[in-house]
Amino acid sequence: MKQYTERLFVFGFVGTMFLMALLFFILPHQRFSELENRYLQAAPQLTWDNLLSKQYAEEVESFITDHFPFRDKWLWVKSTAEKYRLQQENNGIYQGKDGYLFEKFVEPDYATVAHYTEAVNAFAEGHPEVAMTFLLAPTSIGLYPERLPWLAPSYSQRKVNQWVAGHMHNEIKFMNGFDFLTLHAAEPIYYRTDHHWTTYGAYLAYVAYAEQQGWQPLSPQQFHIETVSQSFLGSYHTRSQFTNVTPDQIDVYIPRDAVTTEMYIADTDQTVNSLYDPSFLAKKDQYAYFLGGVHALMKLTTELSPQQIDQEKLLIIKDSYAHNVIPFLTRHVPEIHVIDLRYYNGSIDAYLTEHDIQDVLFLFNTTTFVDDGSLLKLK
Repeated sequence: MKQYTERLFVFGFVGTMFLMALLFFILPHQRFSELENRYLQAAPQLTWDNLLSKQYAEEVESFITDHFPFRDKWLWVKSTAEKYRLQQENNGIYQGKDGYLFEKFVEPDYATVAHYTEAVNAFAEGHPEVAMTFLLAPTSIGLYPERLPWLAPSYSQRKVNQWVAGHMHNEIKFMNGFDFLTLHAAEPIYYRTDHHWTTYGAYLAYVAYAEQQGWQPLSPQQFHIETVSQSFLGSYHTRSQFTNVTPDQIDVYIPRDAVTTEMYIADTDQTVNSLYDPSFLAKKDQYAYFLGGVHALMKLTTELSPQQIDQEKLLIIKDSYAHNVIPFLTRHVPEIHVIDLRYYNGSIDAYLTEHDIQDVLFLFNTTTFVDDGSLLKLK
């Protein structure tokens, strides 16, 4: 009987492995995961170079992991099992209080952060004729540490922002997001399920920047505030796959005295006449509703009367925290250039000269800034 049982287990195991391998080759392979909101590993190409460098083996492992049969279902099972184990962290995401999810934030390598900061300083020193502002915004874990699970470790983003402020040269106006967000901490500044700030949080950043520039920001009463989605489950939910999470809502601020903005997307050589793309509201990445998602280079041209113009041109070097801030800025600047250094590989120096730009805004969140080596492209 024992021998029969052992054979049954062996044949069952071998049969299961054979079936999963067969399904791996039969089932279609997706290029993009809506659930995880990312591109999956493409089939690796075998060459002598990547074989000797072990790159091929790493890509094969990633390819199998990303296209494992019924991967989405296994992620859901894993998340559900960990929930019933009362585990409050999954894939680097904490399940906090008041329905908030938070990305784990650890002490950064300050030597690396110093390299990024120095790249910005060197860029500013190389262009003394250009006025530069650096806005560094905390993510939700920085502003709401009291909403973390009990004893959940987290390093202070406030310390990081203060360190960066202390190492920015005087040529750069530094704006610490804590300074203008803390007073509004009880208000809906951040999405609960995503790493971005809400449109209201973006509005607060816009007001702070406008006042720093000497502009008169538009008041909330000058906008029609419309809710365009009540089903947004963002990047934190995507990574954690926690169940029974309340979706966020996405609001858009439309000026009551509307103006026309033309947006040229250099990546696709396409021009559109809206700062918003409603098609993304039916997809997983609903935040891409703002500006149509991430692009390497964009140029926004707005029809403003002479009385509305506070500044002729502005270059924004940014991460995705800028996406819902930029529509506010179009009410003051008729020509805005937007560069995402993660995807743009041209010369920033040459771009400034070619377009005669005299004002630059860096806009990053703390988590991206300490981990994003693309800032070294400034050198």
